Amino acid sequence: MNCKLVVSTLALVLGACTSMQGPAPAANVPDKLKPSANESLALVTYAKGVQIYECRAVKDRAGAYEWALVAPEADLFDAKGSKIGKHYAGPHWEAPDGSKIVGTVKERADAPRADAIPWLLLTAKSDGPSGSFSKFTAVQRLNTVGGVAPTAGCSRSAVGATARVPYTADYYFLAAR
Repeated sequence: MNCKLVVSTLALVLGACTSMQGPAPAANVPDKLKPSANESLALVTYAKGVQIYECRAVKDRAGAYEWALVAPEADLFDAKGSKIGKHYAGPHWEAPDGSKIVGTVKERADAPRADAIPWLLLTAKSDGPSGSFSKFTAVQRLNTVGGVAPTAGCSRSAVGATARVPYTADYYFLAAR
């Protein structure tokens, strides 16, 4: 396989994506979020949705309350803007064919934007029938915008309240070489 051709093709595809509201090239990805040598990029999606938080009492801190992450809820889109899946609690990513993966955070890094949720590298394993998503071994969450927990409004009287905070991100799905 000609690696130069693959890199050039990937650059063209990602460049085309930036002209629409789709996946953007991931610039300056911290080393700890890069895939292992035995993984390669298989799919890039643009996600648009919400991060869901719930107001809860802080364990071991009497009288303290915080917004705790409950789950993401987002749709996944390809470079043409067509919906190709969904992202939800677990965290799971699911394709229309029913195949899905569940992720576990391996590494995290602060997003370059102060008002954005962290960038992540997650290990992934199939959690459903075989299909288009079942081959993925890792997921990178990059280019995040928004999604940060509220900074106010969580108090004793608000315990149990939820907040749905809009966010966007690019998810880079990796598979074994």
